[in-house]
Amino acid sequence: MQSPPSLPVAPRHLRDRLLLGGLLALVVLGIVGLAAATGWRETWAQIARLTALQVGLLLALSLANYALRGLRWHLFARRLGLPLHLRANLRHFVGGFAMSVTPGRVGELVRMRWIRRETGWAFERSAPLVLMDRAYDLVAMALLLGLAVSLAAGGIAGAFPLVALAIGAAVVVTRPRLLAAALTLGYRVTGRFARAFARARAAALSLARFSHTPTMLAALGLGLIGWAAEGYAFHLLLGWMGADVGFWKAIAIFVFASLAGGLTGAPGGLGGAEAAMVALLVASGTPMEVALAATAVIRVTTLWFAIALGVAVFPLAERVSLRGAR
Repeated sequence: MQSPPSLPVAPRHLRDRLLLGGLLALVVLGIVGLAAATGWRETWAQIARLTALQVGLLLALSLANYALRGLRWHLFARRLGLPLHLRANLRHFVGGFAMSVTPGRVGELVRMRWIRRETGWAFERSAPLVLMDRAYDLVAMALLLGLAVSLAAGGIAGAFPLVALAIGAAVVVTRPRLLAAALTLGYRVTGRFARAFARARAAALSLARFSHTPTMLAALGLGLIGWAAEGYAFHLLLGWMGADVGFWKAIAIFVFASLAGGLTGAPGGLGGAEAAMVALLVASGTPMEVALAATAVIRVTTLWFAIALGVAVFPLAERVSLRGAR
């Protein structure tokens, strides 16, 4: 069988790099501009107050989140019937973080490519693994946000609609017949891409494998504890900087900003997450210099720490998958 011609990827890669560079520049310029307006010394003084031990604890809590969600990925992989051991599944999960801030969720496509090389599974066969991972992130974060907002002193405008939207999206993704019906409707409306819709519908129907109560409860528990660990890190950070807004309010701000950043469509929530976090902290009475410092630190110890781990694991995952492709 003749292999399909390769697509010209260089222009696309250049476009992605330019887009990512532009987003990063806007985020940095925004933080720099606000810091300049409030005074560089005050902002830097807040960051300089942190000790190596404190930074290490923030990173450890982020690592706990990634480890728990990696175990959830392995749980879903085993439920799907993927013939890979824990080490391989964790390698795929963490290695994909290297692409966290690339457009189009490329990190997940890279994970699926590694799976195809090592097992021979087609993309549509492993797609349910990606769908379930994203869906249970949404469910865990939405439930955590709803709980935090209900227990926090003072509300967050727009939190409950965001919770409802996240849970609604997760319900659609985790209900095979509902998702398949939505895809069928999409094809009837567009009348195009019949093969793509058929593959997506087949992948949707295969989600029935995950309708297993122990699996669902375990996956939800791992996600809740993992995201709560990062929210707790944010709470600790604010306390160390002298701006303790309360445990549940800190978690609400962290999760809301993460979800809001994701809804902007920007890779890794860049720009949107930072803007939401700074705005919510200031609205809660936190001085601007502290809000900027806390936002910068928590994003470095969560998003950029994940990317660093992914960059470290990526070459190994690529090398091992290429051996499996031979």
